[in-house]
Amino acid sequence: MRLAIFEDRSALQFAPISLLRPVFELLCGQFSLRERLFESVQIEEWGALIRPALTEVYAEHHPDARINDAIWLSEGPTLLINGRWLPTNAELVRLAQVSSDTVGMIGESVAYLLLEPEESALLTTDAWDDAIQKIASTRTSVVAEGVELHYPWDLVNQNRQQLLADFSFSQSVNSSTGDARNLTIVGPPEQVRVAASAEIDPFVVLDTRQGPVVIEEEAVIQAFTRIEGPAYIGKGTQLFRANLKAGTTAGPYCRLGGEIEESIIHGYVNKYHDGFLGHSYICPWVNLGAQTSNSDLKNDYSEVKVPLAGIPVETQSVKVGCFIGDHTKTGLNSLFNTGTSVGVMSMVLPTGELLPKHIPSFSRFWLGRIDCQINLSDLFQLAETSMQRRGLSLSAGQRKLLVALFDETSGERDQAIRWWDQKQAARSVPQKIK
Repeated sequence: MRLAIFEDRSALQFAPISLLRPVFELLCGQFSLRERLFESVQIEEWGALIRPALTEVYAEHHPDARINDAIWLSEGPTLLINGRWLPTNAELVRLAQVSSDTVGMIGESVAYLLLEPEESALLTTDAWDDAIQKIASTRTSVVAEGVELHYPWDLVNQNRQQLLADFSFSQSVNSSTGDARNLTIVGPPEQVRVAASAEIDPFVVLDTRQGPVVIEEEAVIQAFTRIEGPAYIGKGTQLFRANLKAGTTAGPYCRLGGEIEESIIHGYVNKYHDGFLGHSYICPWVNLGAQTSNSDLKNDYSEVKVPLAGIPVETQSVKVGCFIGDHTKTGLNSLFNTGTSVGVMSMVLPTGELLPKHIPSFSRFWLGRIDCQINLSDLFQLAETSMQRRGLSLSAGQRKLLVALFDETSGERDQAIRWWDQKQAARSVPQKIK
């Protein structure tokens, strides 16, 4: 099968966690959508329709992918999959039988359709989702089972259920083996899957009463860690006296401690020390300083708003944490408010009170204010140092993307700085005594 995953305009709503990656590379459950498709469908060739700014970086990571390639699409029938669609296990199986006279719809969005070679000429880099909608209008509509994702918190809200689905599905397609060592398991032992190369100390508790626990190869679980399923611990991730609540995805190659609840930690994240992280999505190369914590529930139990690119968006949820972009660092005792959005390569230094709910990319919060006095060369050097500690480096494509993103987000930074300065000025005006 030839497969192409596409981003539509709504993919832009996943900032800050999608600023450096296509939306279908975001995690939910054990996998990203691309990984889940690769696990379930026999793919001969594959491609992607993504934002042009991501093309070079994505090609570095996936040299076999045909990216925004109209010529390739014209060479044979290609199954198009919407990157915001979270399909059910049953729907994944049915994808192999998709016909060219139907289109899978979820709500008003195209979930999938089989693109004929002659139709590929309609797709352009500027408006392929318009073309896909036009093609879809010529097909018989069928309901695509699953969930349509709209915002970052949708991934977190679906994570618990997706972990259950992935465990059930991957038993038939995943070669991971069970673990015969003497583990302390509370609940059904058949709900535990531990790779043979994982290292687990005594006094580790795996609680499977609410769902399965999967621990991948080379993971290290230190004594006095408790993992409550459903949970997924990715390859090479280390847990230090951690308390992981149900609905958490961690890894690969994270170093985690403290209390973590219903969160997705994308990979290469350092949260070594104590502190609470709940209902959040944390991107790679984020370092959360000791005792960094977030609120995920307002005192009045009202629904939470999240400022995406500075614009408050209703989540229709009462449990919402924080969303932190790549390479951001926080200082000791940083305290994030309910529904906080932090961009890429930001520096956060606490002041002993709740931090702003919106901290743009490439900005600092320090001395009680937001500023943009950041040197890109210094940030690149810091990123290089962090990545080299894991045997990786900042590629030319990543540097180019970050420079472009720095320019693209300048207006967002300027607006946030003005708003914060005005707020601080208002607070400093003496109030008249009546």
